Amino acid sequence: MTPVDAGGPALREFVENLKAVPRRLKETAFRTGPPVTDRTRSTFVFGNVFLHLHSVRTHRWSLRWTTTMGLGIMTFAAFLIALVTGVMLMFYYKPFPDVAYQSMKDIHFVVPTGRLIRNIHRWSANVMVIGVILHMARAFYTAAYRRPREYNWLIGIGLLVTTLGLSFTGYLLPWDQLAYWAITIGANIAQSPREVTDALNITDYFDPGGFQKLLLLGSDQVGAEALIRFYMLHVMILPLVLAALMAVHFWRIRKDGGLVRPPDADERLTKKRAEETYPVFTEAPAKTYHLAAIVRGRTPNVGRGPENTVPSMPHLFYAELGVLMFTLLICVALSLVSDAPLKELANPNVPENPAKAPWYFLGLQEMVSFSAFMGGIAIPAIVLLGLALIPYLDRETKGTGEWFGGPGGWPLVRLSLLFGLAVPVLLEAFAIRFGWLREWFPDIPQLIVTFINPATVLTAIYALYSIWCIRRYESARAGALGLFTCFLCGFLVLTIIGTYFRGPNWEFFWSPADWPQH
Repeated sequence: MTPVDAGGPALREFVENLKAVPRRLKETAFRTGPPVTDRTRSTFVFGNVFLHLHSVRTHRWSLRWTTTMGLGIMTFAAFLIALVTGVMLMFYYKPFPDVAYQSMKDIHFVVPTGRLIRNIHRWSANVMVIGVILHMARAFYTAAYRRPREYNWLIGIGLLVTTLGLSFTGYLLPWDQLAYWAITIGANIAQSPREVTDALNITDYFDPGGFQKLLLLGSDQVGAEALIRFYMLHVMILPLVLAALMAVHFWRIRKDGGLVRPPDADERLTKKRAEETYPVFTEAPAKTYHLAAIVRGRTPNVGRGPENTVPSMPHLFYAELGVLMFTLLICVALSLVSDAPLKELANPNVPENPAKAPWYFLGLQEMVSFSAFMGGIAIPAIVLLGLALIPYLDRETKGTGEWFGGPGGWPLVRLSLLFGLAVPVLLEAFAIRFGWLREWFPDIPQLIVTFINPATVLTAIYALYSIWCIRRYESARAGALGLFTCFLCGFLVLTIIGTYFRGPNWEFFWSPADWPQH
């Protein structure tokens, strides 16, 4: 008789239960079993905490590479990579001015793989910024902002702003010269409303610029208060905001009927054999049923069947994993060939010349060189407001779900590309060669210089071009296509000029080799 047999039924049951732990653990974690049928695949997606934001089935049109080019998932993947590497860096980083720089040097030179992890973190942040800009452009050019997706377009704008804020707040943390003076530029932009209030002599009574700078830095200069604020924003507040916005964004994609597609998408797809398709709704429902009541109207999926759809598991899930792996490959490859910058310890008494903001703000810095208030506050606010109004001004339906769809189409976008690139180049060349109002009229009032400068002239020309597009094609969509394309071109031109052609004292140089020698 074995010891187990001698222990009685209770002990035998205990041993059997212990042996069954691995099997029961798998059964309790994956209660539906292997997802091998449409039913189990649907249940797998519906019951999974990570995948339940997906629809159970995905339209074949959405899985085509040309539909989205994976830009949204790439942005999300870059966020996950930055999140994981950021948490790893937090184990060694100390957010205090007297030790922050030394902790960055330890990460870079002492901690095993520390340099690689920091490089991946930096490049994933850059990929995320590029991805969110391209993703918004894709959504715009396919008219994915139209009904019923207007609100999700606004969420996308919030994601863009939060992503830029997340990258900007992380810029200060190394506490080197590059970071210190870049944030100083940002603080001066926040204070730029004083350009107007000083001209009106009301700063003593109404000082929104000073309040914005104090709110940003916690002081009148970049110091310990600013570092701890940026650290908290970077590692806690903004990631939570971004995660919440992403959750709403993904959820609304599902509730709005999936990714946008043309009305005739089913006809464009390759026809399946007759026996593989089946009708679903003989009488289309007229109401949307919610948990508590029948509500007015219908959701986009009411009346639609699953023709030309496939289970999200594994088709969509595998595609997303592929984009995740591709994004990680890009970040790792760039990290192996380019190190994250780390200059000398921050020194308030030795200003950087030229002091430059992060690359995604260099277009703003170029405009700020003409007017801090208009370039740093007013024009960006106008652009964001214009983006937010697009889905409410363009109520057309023609071209929805198609690249460059709508009146004008690709020929209009091509013309807008030429116009959008030429105007800022000509304006910049004129201002660099001949100066502007202050050089011509030294005693001119500051308010005139504030509101009439190359940045405002560029904005006005783009706006007039948009109005011409509306009149030419009798379409609000055409005006939006022209204006959006022009602003993308302006952002690109100004960013390139600020990056490669601005040197000490923000003067124009054809090459850094032409900079004055000290």
